[in-house]
Amino acid sequence: MQVSSLNEVKIYSLSAGRSLPEWLSDRKKRALQKKDVDIRRRIELIQDFEMPTVSTKIKVSRDGQYIMAVGTYKPRIRCFDTYQLSQKFERCLGSEVVTFEILSDDYSKIVFLQCGRFVEFHSQHGHYYKTRIPKFGRDFSYHYPSCDLYFVGASSEVYRLNLEQGRFLNSLQTDASESNACDINPVHFLFAMGTAEGKVECWDPRTRNRVGLLDCALSSVTADTEIDGLPSVSALKFDGALNMAVGTSTGQVLLYDLRSSNPLIVKDHHYGLPIKSIQFQHQLDLIISADCRIIKMWNKDTGKIFTSMEPEYGINDVCLYPNSGMLMTANEAPKMSIYYIPVLGPAPKWCSFLDNLTEELEENPETTVYDDYKFVTRQDLENLGLAHLIGSSLLRAYMHGFFMDIRLYHKAKMMANPFAYEEYRREKIRQKIEETRAQRVQLKKLPKVNKELALKLIEEEGEEQQVTRKRKQKNLPSLLKDDRFKVMFENPDFQVDEQSEEFRLLNPLVSKISEKRKRKLKLLEELEAQEQEEEEEPEGKASDAESSESSDDEKGWVEEVRKQRKLLRQEEKVKRQERFKEDQQTSLKPQFFEIKEGEEFRSFKDSAKKQKLMKKTLGDRLKLEEKLGTLNVCDTTVGSKQATFKLQK
Repeated sequence: MQVSSLNEVKIYSLSAGRSLPEWLSDRKKRALQKKDVDIRRRIELIQDFEMPTVSTKIKVSRDGQYIMAVGTYKPRIRCFDTYQLSQKFERCLGSEVVTFEILSDDYSKIVFLQCGRFVEFHSQHGHYYKTRIPKFGRDFSYHYPSCDLYFVGASSEVYRLNLEQGRFLNSLQTDASESNACDINPVHFLFAMGTAEGKVECWDPRTRNRVGLLDCALSSVTADTEIDGLPSVSALKFDGALNMAVGTSTGQVLLYDLRSSNPLIVKDHHYGLPIKSIQFQHQLDLIISADCRIIKMWNKDTGKIFTSMEPEYGINDVCLYPNSGMLMTANEAPKMSIYYIPVLGPAPKWCSFLDNLTEELEENPETTVYDDYKFVTRQDLENLGLAHLIGSSLLRAYMHGFFMDIRLYHKAKMMANPFAYEEYRREKIRQKIEETRAQRVQLKKLPKVNKELALKLIEEEGEEQQVTRKRKQKNLPSLLKDDRFKVMFENPDFQVDEQSEEFRLLNPLVSKISEKRKRKLKLLEELEAQEQEEEEEPEGKASDAESSESSDDEKGWVEEVRKQRKLLRQEEKVKRQERFKEDQQTSLKPQFFEIKEGEEFRSFKDSAKKQKLMKKTLGDRLKLEEKLGTLNVCDTTVGSKQATFKLQK
């Protein structure tokens, strides 16, 4: 199994390695496996997953159990059962297959379009029926609602074959001279066909009328593209209800929204070869497009390249196993290739062991494709005396240099540099000197933030380590090495403000505590030394010393705190005087208020009266308004009451 990587995407080639001939006996195969390491280490995912000469098309059934491939020579189809990891059956055909379609969920219903204008139907037991279309066909699609087969080819007509009635229906007459590809949308069943003139015609199968026309040839030509002829449509694929990808014969892929006639993205393969296959990968929103030389995976929103693969042999078809990271290709070689890309998705359930295998390979990386080659520049070749090999098969041009075999490189280097042993010896001596330098005492670099605090912690840590060594205790974790407090020595926002009031009041206490700790450590060391000399010691000495020292420390601390408080009071007094001077300098100015339109200014007493009136009850307010004459309440003849009032401005 070979591993390659591009854009940090690992691609595992599961079909790499030599294959054994079919005519060899089992005994000879086992003998070869014992002798050859490459044959023994190869991974044969599906037994005999190959064709006699060439494979042209490859597809997976809808249930995911069967993989079908067609090829030559002789023309045949092979069906592989993934549950058994082996070939289920093989059927030979009368002529080469242009394309085929699996109509059922399994292998029971298959339709083949052959190059001799034949359409062949196969059932579960084998050949079922064979018919012929008027012109040579190039592609076909199956319309599930009406059971119609739509054939396009070397004709302006689209032939319709109804499988329910068993007869041909009226064909669709198009404006194209020839058609190369077609597809049916899986959501609304719109039929689209790509023509040799570089256009895409869209038809409604219900009314059998053309509903849209896209000129892809004109849209594919941009300022960066160089074309020799008229681009024709070579591949076509729908994605959902609105998106459609179109591949041209000049190597461009156009992504369309069906609501617009202009493409969203135009992606060029830069090889000038026809696009043969287009696939959509929905988990990562990727488009997988392939010509006969390269497979490219790119983002459908931005067009950015995700990764690419360039197999050894020409590509005829690409098939993406559903809901997985497995990719299969039909090649211009007997062996069909299988690739596994873990980034695209997990391995299929029938080969779930691939996930464990790739995880082990990532933990223990082995040789990749490029480990057997050495990258050299033109200057390196001149130094080695191999500049005459440029252009030969021994050098493969890549970017600004060449790839060459690692064995050839070592031989040439030995001949060109016979004093390599002296260089090796000097390098070893240099490594030994560096190792001895590492054992010396190294100066610890202080951080940029809180340098004084870091220096204090380093000193305390050294003192504590000496004590713990004597007492044979475990060292406590350092505050400087703890990730939880790492930001305190990196972020300037955590810088200790030594001019703040809190720091100035606490600083005498902190300094005295550190001095006290140092004195205690010295006393402990002296006591331990005395205990070694004398077995017994009179009690009370240490406590007297500590008490006397502690009393002296307390007096000194009180004096320092008093000094700091006096300084703080003086600073506050100076600040008050400055504020008082500023207040005297500022002059008060009269304030003016603007009255709204429609209102009259009476006096400030009115607002006070209104506030007093609002505090009274509703009955008191009504009585007051009757006295003022603004409210009149009287009885009517019916028995109800009538109230008249005047509005105030």
